[in-house]
Amino acid sequence: MLHVNHQFCLDMAARCRPGGRFLDYGCGAGEVVLAGRDRGLDIYGSDVFYGGGPLTRGAAESTGLLGTRILPMVDGRLPFPDEHFDFVFHNQVFEHVPDIELALTEISRVLKPSGLMLSIFPSREILWDGHSGIPFIHWFGRESRIAYTWLLTLRKLGFGRNKFEKSPEQWARDFIDYIHDWCHYRPFEDLVRAYRRQGFTFESYEVDYVRFRLAHHGRQRWSSTLVFMEPLTRMLLRRLLSMVIVSSKLSSAHNERAEGASASNGKLPKAAKRH
Repeated sequence: MLHVNHQFCLDMAARCRPGGRFLDYGCGAGEVVLAGRDRGLDIYGSDVFYGGGPLTRGAAESTGLLGTRILPMVDGRLPFPDEHFDFVFHNQVFEHVPDIELALTEISRVLKPSGLMLSIFPSREILWDGHSGIPFIHWFGRESRIAYTWLLTLRKLGFGRNKFEKSPEQWARDFIDYIHDWCHYRPFEDLVRAYRRQGFTFESYEVDYVRFRLAHHGRQRWSSTLVFMEPLTRMLLRRLLSMVIVSSKLSSAHNERAEGASASNGKLPKAAKRH
């Protein structure tokens, strides 16, 4: 079954830009592209199929879409023409992108002037590294002995994810390497500035994401309490799971004025509100 994050991305794409063309940036094996096509969406995917990912190029080939609907990125460049998409989304991808400026530049290039981008990924401020399932580990340097001891201790206590039959010692060593080779947790303010530099707004959408998850799990009645808890909901989600950001493209004049503006006011961009 498709993960709730993927369902949220497809739901947002269909609601915000009905009848549009969509891109799953960092699509992995392409399961979201397949699901989107089953829903009648004009959807494409692209990925670099990097070495730190759990899926390989072969998994994407098995969908039968590689080369038609799923196109590989080369040197971080998207293989699509300018202003080709109405909506671009990426789910748990940007924390693995080494050059976020290039990624944002490429997404801006292929996104139409009226297009939107949905971003779901953690900043450095997140408390819990979702890859290892261990808190705070991404705050330590590669050579930190505290990091190894912390990972090893919690692993022996039964915590941790993606164990793959490894010994606790090997698992701890491998995850230290993984976090420093393949993960790029950036401070929140650095991310805001990067988005602004590349001509994007940076608008909070965490509360609406939580509403979607509550409805997905049949708990819609809890949604009314979010009206009184928006700042807390936003803060908790960003510290425990991910940021959820909706961005529209700024004009050059707006972009210059936005450099020092404060981010995340919790409002959906006007471009999305039209639908």
